[in-house]
Amino acid sequence: MGTYILKRLLLIIPTLFLILLINFVVVQIAPGGPVEQAIQQAESFQGVGAAQGGGEVAKSSNSNYQGARGLSDDMVEKIKKQYGFDQPAYLRFWIMLKGYAHLDFGTSFFKDKPVTQLLLEKMPVSLSLGLWSTLLIYLVSIPLGIKKARQHGQFFDKSTSLLLAVGYAVPAFVFAILLIVFFAGGTYFQWFPLQGLVSDNFHELSVFGKVKDYFWHMTLPLITMVLGGFAGLTYLTKYSFMEELSKQYVLAARAKGLNDRRVLYGHVFRNAMLIVIAGLPEALIGIFFVGNLFIEIIFNLDGLGLLGFEAIQQRDYPLIFGTLFLFTLLGLVLRLISDVLYQIIDPRISFESRGN
Repeated sequence: MGTYILKRLLLIIPTLFLILLINFVVVQIAPGGPVEQAIQQAESFQGVGAAQGGGEVAKSSNSNYQGARGLSDDMVEKIKKQYGFDQPAYLRFWIMLKGYAHLDFGTSFFKDKPVTQLLLEKMPVSLSLGLWSTLLIYLVSIPLGIKKARQHGQFFDKSTSLLLAVGYAVPAFVFAILLIVFFAGGTYFQWFPLQGLVSDNFHELSVFGKVKDYFWHMTLPLITMVLGGFAGLTYLTKYSFMEELSKQYVLAARAKGLNDRRVLYGHVFRNAMLIVIAGLPEALIGIFFVGNLFIEIIFNLDGLGLLGFEAIQQRDYPLIFGTLFLFTLLGLVLRLISDVLYQIIDPRISFESRGN
């Protein structure tokens, strides 16, 4: 086990390097970078300034002000130097790697803050949304999956299959839009706030008021996450329990006179839950890196997903790469934890004996 973990940890380094290299190359090729945006903003600003300076001047000599002619070469070079684009691409990539080795992700181009500080500020929102939604998904999916397994083929199983099919097929952001339309003042009711994690007067509330206000804002995002994520885990739980219920040791336990409840929770539950528990890290990856992104954007929750989306819009390269680095690192670590859990829960699984 120790050798396997060490190998996986060492593989994280080249994996991160390749991912950063590929994305760095793609970002350099993509048009509309920070230099182009800064030049466009400067030209627009100077053009507006010239227009406000007097209509007669603009009419008599429309090409004499800087906004019409474009920026000078010196100004363009200053903008390039400000964003570090006065250096070759390979040198910028090397400087970025050296900073990342010391967990220095640079400074955001447009927010003028260290990327590390921005990530730490936004992380609690994403962690809060991800952990609460994961807890609720498991609380809904496991009992539902167990009951469907026990009543396989009966009315309850067939009637809930439609609900699962809808939850599995419809993306989470569609549920978010429907909830906003019906319950956040979109068309019908205005029972919940449309956006944000807390109210503007949050700091003035009592402790109980803060808790109430927090969950009031979290209600629709959490319902959206549960509706979009419970179906897959329910199916996994159901078929895991059905497989265990068909094994010989269950028949032997029933032959000894044990009732169904004792057989289920005394023998089947522990074995059937192995794959569900071991799959928790993989579930977290999907919730944090896919579900959170759309939910934070739709409900304007100031977390890592919204931060990354804004960084892509603004071509804020340090922030893009810092967010990408964090998400990739967490994803690799969670997958390693998932593999380790599999072997701890089921000692028959040995990755080292397979040469992995």
